[in-house]
Amino acid sequence: MFKHSRCLALSTALSLLASVAHANPLHNGLVVTDEDYYDNGDFPVAEVELGRNLFYDKILSGNLNISCATCHHSLTDTGDGLSLPVGEGARGLGVTRDTGSGAAAVLERVPRNAPPVFNLGAREFTRMFHDGRVEVDLTEPSGFRSPAGNELPVGLDNVLAAQAMFPVTSATEMAGQPLENEQAYAATAGILAGPGGVWDLIAEKLQTIPAYVEMFKAAFPSEISDAEDITFVHAANAIAAFESHVWRFDNSPFDRFQRGDHQALSTEARQGMNLFYGKAGCGECHTGAFQTDHEFHAIAMPQIGPGKGDNLPDYYHDGHEDFGRERVTRNQSDRYKFRTPTLRNVELTAPYGHAGAYNTLEAVVRHHYDPVGSLHHYDQNQAVMPSRPDLDALDFIVMNDEQRRQAIADANELDRRDLTDKDLELLIEFLRSLTDPAAIDLRADVPESVPSGLTLAE
Repeated sequence: MFKHSRCLALSTALSLLASVAHANPLHNGLVVTDEDYYDNGDFPVAEVELGRNLFYDKILSGNLNISCATCHHSLTDTGDGLSLPVGEGARGLGVTRDTGSGAAAVLERVPRNAPPVFNLGAREFTRMFHDGRVEVDLTEPSGFRSPAGNELPVGLDNVLAAQAMFPVTSATEMAGQPLENEQAYAATAGILAGPGGVWDLIAEKLQTIPAYVEMFKAAFPSEISDAEDITFVHAANAIAAFESHVWRFDNSPFDRFQRGDHQALSTEARQGMNLFYGKAGCGECHTGAFQTDHEFHAIAMPQIGPGKGDNLPDYYHDGHEDFGRERVTRNQSDRYKFRTPTLRNVELTAPYGHAGAYNTLEAVVRHHYDPVGSLHHYDQNQAVMPSRPDLDALDFIVMNDEQRRQAIADANELDRRDLTDKDLELLIEFLRSLTDPAAIDLRADVPESVPSGLTLAE
């Protein structure tokens, strides 16, 4: 797939490489190195192993039935393969996940797509979540701006650890409903920190498990000598160390090309790279070593699923919209803007978009050609969600409403591009060159068991 074409004439090859060098801002020696990652990519083994076990352990959830890995599993390329996750209360993994029925039915789908976790240990990732609601801010006591405000504890190693503090506080994701357990009650009441708060309640569970106590002591020898010293901040730091170390992937054909191996990319991939950083305009937002400017843009992405509850006060609407970055900044000019995703291993991480609207690379790339036209002619069969009649009826409320679709279209800031089907093929070939071969089989990342004794993600 990536074999260099020996038939390419030397003059043509040199011309192509010169063109790519001019168009591609990375070509002049800027490559990913250990120094681009937290701890220079060298994480303590004990901390990584603790984080691995915590990531796959349902002990972090209110009802002991869901783990971080349920929606970010190695077997589903650190996502879940669904447009929108089905969180607390469901069963199954990935596309087999069951929303339940009757009294055991989940209340709703999670409002946004579960993003992949690849390379998030790189220092340049300073914002987390699709709307960037957790981000580095050294003016805050914790060092991070987040929905928890001043309740976010100090001692978090990085923004990835800060992100790990929040899924356990969500009723839909990991906490459960108020009457089901203490963790869920605290989460609904907004009690996150301190005695009786979500994070302390989880720490107390971990403190009662001897195997975890020993693992925490080994991972944080200068901070933990007794079970009572364990906090959820320690757990979040360990989870971030695991994610950073194990899911670092920067040896793709693209990386090898950047390091000087010009045979690492096929002729088609190099032509696609030239398009990507040239007339297709992709590199205007998907820039830098990880193909993201880390900014927020409105590109008319379809909105499916329950949304974030925006527009609820308006009698015409029923809260199924998602205003994106505006929810963080409270600035209406940020409405429908979402963070530019990294494109590393992108061929493995469908569905695409903040609501997982597109199930194929071809479909999402075509959307970028003509965002408004694509929005208005969205193929609902692209959505990948476990079917259940009472949820299905709500999934396309926004897309079936011309007024709401037009509001998303009016916010679009991406110009239409006139590209051919051949251009599309070349762009996709380049996108595939961003896949590190080591990311294709992640089965070894899963522990055989976890210290709580609970079953692994199911």
